[in-house]
Amino acid sequence: MTPLDHRVELPEKISRLTELAYNLWWSWNPEARQLFKRLDLSLWQSTQHNPVQLLQEITSQQLDIAANDSLFYQQYKKVMMIFDREMKNGHTWFNQANPSDSNLQVAYFSAEFGLHSSLPIYSGGLGILSGDHAKESSDLGIPLVGIGFMYPQGYFRQRIPSHGWQEAIYEQLNLNRAPIIQRTTENGSEMRVRVHMGDRDVYARIWHVQVGRVPLYLLDTDVDENDPWDRELSARLYSGDTEHRIRQEIMLGIGGVRALRALSVEPNVWHMNEGHSAFLVLECIRELVQAGATFDEAAAEVSKKSLFTTHTPVPAGHDAFPFHMVQQYFAGYWDELGLSREQFLDLGRHEEEWGTSFNMTVLALRMSGQANGVSKLHEKISREMWKDVWAVQDTDDVPITSVTNGIHIPSWIPNELHQLFSKYLGPDWRDHHDDPVLWERIFDIPDVEFWRYHVSLKYKMLSFLRERARNRWIVGSNDPTQIMTSGTLLNPDALTIGFARRFATYKRASLIFRELDRLIAILADQHRPVQIIFAGKAHPEDDPGKTLIQNIYNMAKHNQLGGRVAFIEDYDMHMARYLVQGVDIWLNTPRRPREASGTSGQKAAVNGVANFSILDGWWVEGFNGANGWAIGDNLDYDDPDTRDAVDANSLYSLLEEEIVPLYYERDRDNVPRGWVALMRESIRSNAPRFSTRRMLKEYTGLYVNALNRD
Repeated sequence: MTPLDHRVELPEKISRLTELAYNLWWSWNPEARQLFKRLDLSLWQSTQHNPVQLLQEITSQQLDIAANDSLFYQQYKKVMMIFDREMKNGHTWFNQANPSDSNLQVAYFSAEFGLHSSLPIYSGGLGILSGDHAKESSDLGIPLVGIGFMYPQGYFRQRIPSHGWQEAIYEQLNLNRAPIIQRTTENGSEMRVRVHMGDRDVYARIWHVQVGRVPLYLLDTDVDENDPWDRELSARLYSGDTEHRIRQEIMLGIGGVRALRALSVEPNVWHMNEGHSAFLVLECIRELVQAGATFDEAAAEVSKKSLFTTHTPVPAGHDAFPFHMVQQYFAGYWDELGLSREQFLDLGRHEEEWGTSFNMTVLALRMSGQANGVSKLHEKISREMWKDVWAVQDTDDVPITSVTNGIHIPSWIPNELHQLFSKYLGPDWRDHHDDPVLWERIFDIPDVEFWRYHVSLKYKMLSFLRERARNRWIVGSNDPTQIMTSGTLLNPDALTIGFARRFATYKRASLIFRELDRLIAILADQHRPVQIIFAGKAHPEDDPGKTLIQNIYNMAKHNQLGGRVAFIEDYDMHMARYLVQGVDIWLNTPRRPREASGTSGQKAAVNGVANFSILDGWWVEGFNGANGWAIGDNLDYDDPDTRDAVDANSLYSLLEEEIVPLYYERDRDNVPRGWVALMRESIRSNAPRFSTRRMLKEYTGLYVNALNRD
């Protein structure tokens, strides 16, 4: 497959638009986005900002006009000049800060990568973090290569019928419209890797996605050599039973290492993002054992070069497989490691609630030289959770540290805010956005200008929701009830709360409805109205999560809440940008301490949207008393109902006594000066601390440490 099998030929003058469309660098570069947008605004919007699809569907006449438009051509040359400069590595932070470690090559493994809605191979926070990790590695010049899965059916599309029960729809990704290229051998045939599973070999082809400077390679088992069951192995993200899961993880870990070897990529540091890819350490050990090392020698060498990041503070969230299943798929493999069956099983042995199992997190912890959680609170929880792996009593002796998650700021702010920052912080603000001193300049932005920016994005969000509902009505996918619940009746002048994330029960999406009469009084105040936008998916097998969605959907149809509560179906990255940029406050109500970090609130914060959250995950570190609100107290309760009651009362009281009054306190210019101060402080205090730029600099310290360990 050649890049951009499009129906029209690009004029020579602007022929490099193909190259640009196939490098996701454009997705976080405002000048590049504007370039594609100028080709055809309506097509850009209808393709959800997918330049590959846009270049396929645009007409030759439009391209000729653009090529001969002097303004467009000047912008094209400017963008390509910036692009060429950015793709060179010599001037990057990494090369300047680590000149003696220029031979570093990091392999970053993750089960999902959230890069853009045109490549829907992510389900939520873990994938978005992985995508942001790759983007910031590109910006900083960190020599990183990603390994994951190419899921032809992605996660799933969500549909909420009039009865409110979530339906999962799987659609085959049109590979010709995605920014991916198939890797081939020198003779032009598809590049393959082979992994033995049980009684047969399973093959995977390799797709290539370019993320700025960073190559991402994705495995796909939908090839002719495989049996039908194996061809479906990588079809969907997080689907199937336990046996399907272990087969996926064998392919990701072992197949991923073999893919890098086939591509002649030789990493000297291995980073496992969650335990899904932990089998990679076994494959790296096997290679050394086959080359003549003992298992202990090989394990020690691999451990030095391996880094493991855990994201889950809940024991049930860590993959674990029964021994009989591990034996079925690894019989014979332990011989290649120089181990007995029992020695092999001991590598991941762990006592679960349902019995002894092979735990992927335990395997990763035992075989990695460095391990970290994703917030300071999560580090504390992880040390307590896994201290038995090291057989210690004192959690201070557990070798798990933390690198608090961050977000790739250029990906999550709109062009309007980028321009505002360029005007007041300086045109090079992006190169220094992890520097707290830079953000002191945010006080130079006049209140009126700051508020005008926010209001424009709020109207933009509501316009997006209305247009989305209108289009669904036109194609017949909405009935009248769904029009009411889909945000079309929302008031652009009302205080707007956003709640958008995965619908798992511990996230307590319905907590705000605990005292319905009290909530109605808050929302239906004639002079100070409040409204709530909900969005998010429940896992297809999570009926309690789907029940939460149904309950909230029904609340949106309540005769006293209609037009004040909305549930927007099929939440994805594209919609997320509108929500985190356009609502007034971001609500987060997890049952503490079950949120490892969370990043949606960070995205809201850097857009000036104040967080209204439980003191869990990153917010424990981010909240300073002036940049948002903390729901509840900092205590842990044994009784969940007591916890819910305390948090709900705090939530209502803060809305009644602080949040709503502050929002509606206006001056003669109708500007809420106190609220603007809150927005400004949200950005100033959170942007440098919770950026992937800060995060990746911390990870680089761990990478360099792994590279140089004796």
